[in-house]
Amino acid sequence: MRRAGPARRCRRADDGAGRPAASDAVLHPEAVPSFAISICVLSLVQAALVLWPAPREIPALDRFRSGWWAAIPAASVVGFVFGERALGGLADGLTYLALVAVPPLAALALCWAMRRSRPWLAPGAALLFALAWADRQGLAGETAAMALDALSCVTLAVLLVAVSPRVLIKLGIVVMAVADTWLVVSDLLAAPNGALNAASPVAHLPQLQRVVFGSAAMGYGDLFVAALLGALLAKELRLARRGAAIAALIGLAFDLLFFAVNELPATVPIAVTLLILEGSAVAARRRVRG
Repeated sequence: MRRAGPARRCRRADDGAGRPAASDAVLHPEAVPSFAISICVLSLVQAALVLWPAPREIPALDRFRSGWWAAIPAASVVGFVFGERALGGLADGLTYLALVAVPPLAALALCWAMRRSRPWLAPGAALLFALAWADRQGLAGETAAMALDALSCVTLAVLLVAVSPRVLIKLGIVVMAVADTWLVVSDLLAAPNGALNAASPVAHLPQLQRVVFGSAAMGYGDLFVAALLGALLAKELRLARRGAAIAALIGLAFDLLFFAVNELPATVPIAVTLLILEGSAVAARRRVRG
């Protein structure tokens, strides 16, 4: 589960035999967690994002409401893959876009978009960025960069839910997982993901276009889809907690497939979680009517 970009998929960040890549071993010898630990951490962070978004009403955005916004998640997956193939350098552009956009979006999450947010927490985004930059190849730096990405996903998810019909967002999550699975199975992601993971900004600034922890990697979109589900559930804390627990269990079980493959579509556990919650809601309504 690691090594993925906006195309959201999880994959090993190793040599395919369960060992960290040679460059990683040199950069942080003896400090790289095993792939099993690394991928479990990423899966749990993804699941936790289902619980992070706060219920926010944004009347100022009502005039921008449109069903087309709900197509963004799935379109970003397919668009990145084929865009990178058609336009060389797209990965570099996304790298700098993430570098510019992620920190302020993370600050907005800390002061407004996430549960228990406080205005005085906003400067924490700058501290996380500084740590991610200073220790770019270490676990502390990777954790800080992961936190920035996760927080920025919370803000984007809250905004997207504010301008899109909820039913279409749910459909978009499922379509996103289907498209992601197709791209992974057809092996169309390898080259675009490789380009995105290799893209690095100047001055050794942090690479915020993908999420890395230890020996595993996950795409930015993998975190975003989890935050999107969380934003849909935000008004019902009990349901959000249930969703986070289900996502964690499914994600960890899904990781067992890494015994057989090196790359998996990390959007699938979130889509399955959504379908389970929707199925439970339908069953509950039928019991009430009966």
